[in-house]
Amino acid sequence: MKNTKRILFIGYNFSPELTGIGKYSGEMMQWLAQKGHQITVLTAYPYYPYWEVQKPYRKNRFWYKKEVQKFSSGGELRVIRCPMYVPKNPSGMKRMLLDTSFSITAFARIMPLLFQRKYDWVISVAPSFQFGLLGVIYKKIKESKHLHHIQDLQIEAAQDLGLIKSQKLLDFLFGIERFIFKNTDIVSSISEGMIQRIEQKANKPLLFFPNWTDTTSFYPIKDNSNLKEKFGFNKADWVVLYSGAIGEKQGLEAILQSAKALKSYHQLRFVICGTGPYKENLKGMAEQMNLKNVSFMPLQPKEDFNFFLNMADLHLVIQKEKASDLVMPSKLTTILAVGGLSLITANSESSLYQLTRKYQMGVLVNAENQEALNEGILTTFQNKENQLIKEAARAYAEQYLAIDKVMESFEKKMN
Repeated sequence: MKNTKRILFIGYNFSPELTGIGKYSGEMMQWLAQKGHQITVLTAYPYYPYWEVQKPYRKNRFWYKKEVQKFSSGGELRVIRCPMYVPKNPSGMKRMLLDTSFSITAFARIMPLLFQRKYDWVISVAPSFQFGLLGVIYKKIKESKHLHHIQDLQIEAAQDLGLIKSQKLLDFLFGIERFIFKNTDIVSSISEGMIQRIEQKANKPLLFFPNWTDTTSFYPIKDNSNLKEKFGFNKADWVVLYSGAIGEKQGLEAILQSAKALKSYHQLRFVICGTGPYKENLKGMAEQMNLKNVSFMPLQPKEDFNFFLNMADLHLVIQKEKASDLVMPSKLTTILAVGGLSLITANSESSLYQLTRKYQMGVLVNAENQEALNEGILTTFQNKENQLIKEAARAYAEQYLAIDKVMESFEKKMN
């Protein structure tokens, strides 16, 4: 008989969020439940990347809600949604309130679980790093195993991007994080660069647990000649696409500056797709700059997303210089799956740069360097020999990022 587990998952991003951490957390638990494991998820109502609770969940957002899904394998996925504060315009302090509010409501829901049959594993996902405390509490009381999975080095990112300036507060937060590392069984993360940085703090070996992609649903479309018209563009347009969350600290103004600098190349069309608190600001800037070569589009439905990504000639993966080793951009895995040509801003010391260069699966330019970004876009536009990069991108996705390969390896670790 298969060695199935009872697993408690803690994290405020989850399905049906289509982008970011919620996508991976949802797919992870769905995969495990399909394999026969018994899963309980403590999560929030879906809010990302819109920064407001989405329909049809809004009417219940002030209380708890349970959803249950059963599988023919005998597995079960039980999702308990916890209320929390969601700021419309997230700042450093408001994000801390968001994290703390979920920690409180999730802890209240953990309390009755302490008197029920124990879970073999509790998995907490950062951000927020606070959730690791909830995992440690459950582990200590019920003598379970605890895995703390780090998608984003949240405290370092807040420090480097200037969201938290108080050194006393930073020292306090790092102290809590060290306590979590000391009292958990396994710490995992998504990139080699992040693992190297966490190992210095955790003083223990880490598990490499990369984000995956669905290489079945997302794949290259050889004959994509009609896809541009499907999404409202001309066949002759050369589409430069940014698709993802739109936040103030991401440096997306650089896309508008590139559009302005390259406006004499009439085939170039710049597309910013997605949602987020900063989208209206970017729209206003584009209007003030009178940019006729920039289009804004909403987040695309899942059933159209493979076509949409295949429509683009160039995908922009914009990273801040200080964040290039702290965050592995989730959008990149799907771009690789469709065999997309990506232009990535990353400096040579970062693991993202080194990985991309090693497998020759993207075009690299220095982060936060406007001239380098402009030149990179223009060079790829004028260079028609990009097929080898596209083939390398798809090959890397198939070999290293297929969900079954990643999750089968993870399941073995749990057993």
